[in-house]
Amino acid sequence: MDVTFQFDWQAAFASIPHLLPGIPYTLLISFVGLAIGFIIGIIFGLLRISPFAWLRIPAITYIEIFRGTPVLVQVLFIFYGLPQLLGGPINALVAGIAAIAVNSGAYISEIVRGGVQSIDRGQKEAGLSLGLSRRQTFRYIIWPQAFRRMIPSLGNQGIISIKDTSLFSVIGVGELVRQGQVYIATTFTALEVYLMVAMLYLAITLSLSLVLRIIERKGLAGQ
Repeated sequence: MDVTFQFDWQAAFASIPHLLPGIPYTLLISFVGLAIGFIIGIIFGLLRISPFAWLRIPAITYIEIFRGTPVLVQVLFIFYGLPQLLGGPINALVAGIAAIAVNSGAYISEIVRGGVQSIDRGQKEAGLSLGLSRRQTFRYIIWPQAFRRMIPSLGNQGIISIKDTSLFSVIGVGELVRQGQVYIATTFTALEVYLMVAMLYLAITLSLSLVLRIIERKGLAGQ
């Protein structure tokens, strides 16, 4: 049986207008989820290095649970499982944002921990010797240096989270993959459409990488 296949570039480019409405959803879930995740990461990252076990152990537990389970399982639990506990449905978009927030928050916690612990102890002692309080020393001396060191890792986590949004088509979020699935159902051009989906994701992540490189260079220049 002789089966030949010819890639249809016209069909591929024709799919782009149908895919573009998914970009705002992808970016909204990614950036809102990451913003919340960053706050969670700072809190649990600092608790992770607390000298008090009653603060440190809950932080470690949260980090290990959400780093050790797939984000797909997490969003399915939030979307399908939590409503049974709460007694009401959860919006798919909210569930996607929540999944990115708690998942990225666990990874960012470790980035924060590593960044803060990478600063030489002498920096803290220098701040205290200048008459600064522990809080002031952390705010004005430790954190600015630690944050500059975190930028590459935070950028990588941002890219990972953007790509993770592709999993949320399973709960009906209208991001890029979901838009592609809807279009494929009527055109049967899976190869062409998924190639365009991949190209759009690549365009987003490369743009973010470029911005992060600029920020990183400026941050290093400011040292």
